[in-house]
Amino acid sequence: MTLFCFFFYNFVTIMKIGYDAKRYFHNRTGLGNYSRTLVGNISALYPEVETCLYDSKALERTFRLGAKAKNDGCDVFHGLSNELPRDTARQGIPSIVTMHDVAWRTFPDMYKPWDRVIYDWKYGWSARHATHVVCISESTKRDVMRFYNVPEQRISVIYQPVQPTFYEPMDKKDAAKIVGEALPYLNGEPFILTVGSINSRKNLLGMVEAYEQLPHDNRPHFVVVGNGREYRKQVEYYISDRGGMDGVIHIESNIHDAQTLKALYAQAQLLMYPSFYEGFGLPVVEAALQCCPVITSNVSSLPEAAGDAAIQCSPSSVDEIAEALRHLLDNDTEREERGIRARQYCMENFDTEKLTRQIYDLYQSLC
Repeated sequence: MTLFCFFFYNFVTIMKIGYDAKRYFHNRTGLGNYSRTLVGNISALYPEVETCLYDSKALERTFRLGAKAKNDGCDVFHGLSNELPRDTARQGIPSIVTMHDVAWRTFPDMYKPWDRVIYDWKYGWSARHATHVVCISESTKRDVMRFYNVPEQRISVIYQPVQPTFYEPMDKKDAAKIVGEALPYLNGEPFILTVGSINSRKNLLGMVEAYEQLPHDNRPHFVVVGNGREYRKQVEYYISDRGGMDGVIHIESNIHDAQTLKALYAQAQLLMYPSFYEGFGLPVVEAALQCCPVITSNVSSLPEAAGDAAIQCSPSSVDEIAEALRHLLDNDTEREERGIRARQYCMENFDTEKLTRQIYDLYQSLC
């Protein structure tokens, strides 16, 4: 694979930042969105910063990318997805690694043993050897300190930036039209929503079991946006085995564009997100920015993402999740009030300019 280096030239350059851009170019969600949003925000707010995006083969990415960045005159190298080239320190270039989570340590059953070894070798090394570590939540910071003995003074918590489109509320009529075209089977009927990969950590089976406790005459549709493999089959088997839920629980695996997702948040009665572990919990913030009330977990990073406007439950308690569901579905005024408060919390705590300025200030401190 050819190594591409992309520059955004400006009339006055005050610093040059090199980025490991593998996820930037090749991942449509998750780490790719983080990479594109962060780099885009830096370029928009600080046009005097020259940005170099590296997309390289595995061997060069791991062992020689630091030398490439040094030769290109980069002042700082930023690994955007848990990983740094092993030669950055040897080249004398200051380095930052963003650690999103350490799920292979906190939720090991989701990973094959060999994958856990590789992640420790790559990501653990990067956290220990980076000049500075950016963690996307206080929860991730605690995990990085606990598992990799990184001293607190080398870590900054800078929350994950949300894609710019989510900050602007979507008009309800526009949202209804988009949802109607994307999911015609809803026929304009109410629905609740969850968004994320379908794996055991996300707790979809617990959500389905809680949903099953709702009275039959007060069950909105349940839309699941995400994809998975073995765990998805387990959930689908549970649904089909219960008979009456087949026509009201819908798994949508092909919704990738931000506008459709934004419309779903804007139209949903609420978002369910009682995950067992998250590095940040981006769907919680995306939904809240559209005034969608949230039911989430009281563990990991999710209280940070959700704030006190959300109902926080133990992800291990189906009964708690079910009670939160019943309560919000039965109280229209409270749903609206919690949605408004959730948006206010996110606008204050995850403001684009504030988060971008924190990254920029960190770059400056290392130059």
